[in-house]
Amino acid sequence: MHTWPDSLRFAFQPVVNLATGSAAALEILARPESGDVLARAHREPELDGALAALAIRDAARRETLLPLHVNVFAGTLADLGGLDALRRAVQDAGRLPWEVTVDVGPPFTHVPHRALLEGVAVLRKEGFRVCADGVGDGDVPLRLLDDLAPDLIKLDASLLSRGATVRAMRTLCEEIGALLAVEGVETEAQCMAARDAGAQLAQGNLFAPAARLPISEVYVPELPPAVGSSRPIGPLVRDFVRPAALLPDSASAEQVRRRLTGSGEVTGVLLVDAAGAPMRSVQRDRFLLSLSTRYGHALYADRPAARLGDRPRTVGVNATAWEVLDVVADGEHARTADDVAVVDDGGRCVGVVRLTDLVRALAESRVEEAAGLNPLTRLPGSDAVTGELDRWVAQGRGFALSWLDIDGFKQVNDGAGFAAGDELIRSVGRALARTASESVRVGHIGGDDFLVLADPERMGPLAAAVLDVPWSAGGKAVTLSLATVVCPPGSVADHRQAAALLAPLKKAAKALTGASWVCGQAGREGVDVRRGARVTTAAHDRRGAPAAG
Repeated sequence: MHTWPDSLRFAFQPVVNLATGSAAALEILARPESGDVLARAHREPELDGALAALAIRDAARRETLLPLHVNVFAGTLADLGGLDALRRAVQDAGRLPWEVTVDVGPPFTHVPHRALLEGVAVLRKEGFRVCADGVGDGDVPLRLLDDLAPDLIKLDASLLSRGATVRAMRTLCEEIGALLAVEGVETEAQCMAARDAGAQLAQGNLFAPAARLPISEVYVPELPPAVGSSRPIGPLVRDFVRPAALLPDSASAEQVRRRLTGSGEVTGVLLVDAAGAPMRSVQRDRFLLSLSTRYGHALYADRPAARLGDRPRTVGVNATAWEVLDVVADGEHARTADDVAVVDDGGRCVGVVRLTDLVRALAESRVEEAAGLNPLTRLPGSDAVTGELDRWVAQGRGFALSWLDIDGFKQVNDGAGFAAGDELIRSVGRALARTASESVRVGHIGGDDFLVLADPERMGPLAAAVLDVPWSAGGKAVTLSLATVVCPPGSVADHRQAAALLAPLKKAAKALTGASWVCGQAGREGVDVRRGARVTTAAHDRRGAPAAG
C-alpha cells in the first residue's frame, strides 16, 4: 500500500560561516514528490514530529558528520514538547543532542506561547539547540522572540534591503547571546549586505543549492573588508566556530581512528562526557603517529582513546580572538596548531575554533583599523566613533557625546610653528587615549578636533584628565574647550541627530574664556557651564552686566 513516506524525499543545504568560508551545518529540507504532507504537518503535530525524525534518519544514512538543522512548526513544539520521535531518531543515529538544532518556524499566531516556551525548555534541557526560523517574513512577535532566547535567529534575505532592521536584529542577538543567519541568499551583493549587517551565518543557492546528498564544499565570494567595524576589542570567537567532531569519553582508539580518517575536514576529535563537556582532546597527527608504531594499533585499538588524548583547551563562546591567543600561548608549544574547544555557559562544547582562522581575522582587523587611524595621533577617525554610537543607540543605551579642541590653534601654529602644534595635538591625543575603555571611545576628527563617546558618568574624570592639565606650546599657555551633549536612551535616532545637538554647545564653549566645558541634554533647553567664564567687554564690565555669550 502506498503511504506518504514513500513519496517523501529530503534535501540538504549547507549553513555557511561567513567568517571561515566553510559549512557550519546542514539544514534538512523535506521534499514531498506528491500529496500535501507538509500542509497536513502544519495541522497535525504528530505528523510534523515524525517528519523531523525521518529527516534525522535520512541524514544518518548519508553518513554526514556536520551538525544538523531540522524544521518543526511552532505549533508542533507547543503541542509535543520534547518531540519524542525526534529524540529517538537522534539516539538511533548515534548523534549527540547538541549536534542538532531545531528550527522553530511560523506560523506563531494562535500558538500558546507558554506551551511553546515550555517545549523549548524541554529541548534545551536535553541538549538540543533552538533556532527561531523565518524571522522577518513570518509572524513571530518580538516579545516572544526575546522570551525564546534562541541560540540562532534566521532572517529572510528580503530584509537585507532594510539594513537598519538587520543591524537592530544583530544587536538583539548580541544581547541574548545568539548567532544571526540570513537564509535565501542568491547574489554576492546579498552576501556582502549580510556580512556588513553583522550576520555570522548564511545559506542559499549562492553558496550551494539544496541537494539529495550532503556536501561540505561551498562557494563563498571574496568580499572586501567590512565598513565601520564596531568591535575595537577584536573579532569574537563565536563568529569563527566550526563544527566539532565529538565522541563519548569512553570511545575506543579504533572509533577515534575511524572518525579521523573518515573525513579530511576533521583535524581532531573531542571526547565529551554525558553532559557534553570536553574531557580530552585527540589531535589527528599525534594520535595517528601513536597508532603507526610497530605495536601501536595492537596496543591501543581496543583501549580508551582518552589515554592518547590531551587536556582540552577551552574558551567561552563570548571570548575574543585575543583571549584564544592567550590560551594558546600559555600551552605546550607542540599543541600550538590544535583546535580550541568552544563551550557555552554550561560548559557544553558547541564547536571548535582554529588558530589560522583567528590569526587571519586579527590581521585583517588590524589592517582595517590602521587604514582609519589618524597618522598624527594614531587614534581612530570619526567613522569609528559614530559607528559605535549608532550601535549604542540600537542597543537602547544612553551616552554622552563630546567634542574637544584647542583654543586659538591657528595662533599656536603661526607663533610656535607647525612642529610645536603637531606635538601639542599628539599630547592631547595621548591624554584622551589613556581614558579610552569599553565605556569610552576616542576619535581624532582631524586638525585639533577630537570626538569622545562615553557613558555619561565617565565624563567627569575624562574632563579632568584633559582640562586640569597645564597645556603649552612654544612656551605659551594653551587652553582647551570641551562640549558635551548627554543623550538618554531613546532620545536620538542616530549619530547625525546627536551631532546636530552638539553643534550649538561647541559654539557656546568657544565663547568662554580659559579652559571651558559646557553640557546640554537631548530634549532639554539650556546650557550648563561646568568650566570657563563668559567673555566681557569693558563697558559691560563697568556696569556689572555680563556680555552675551
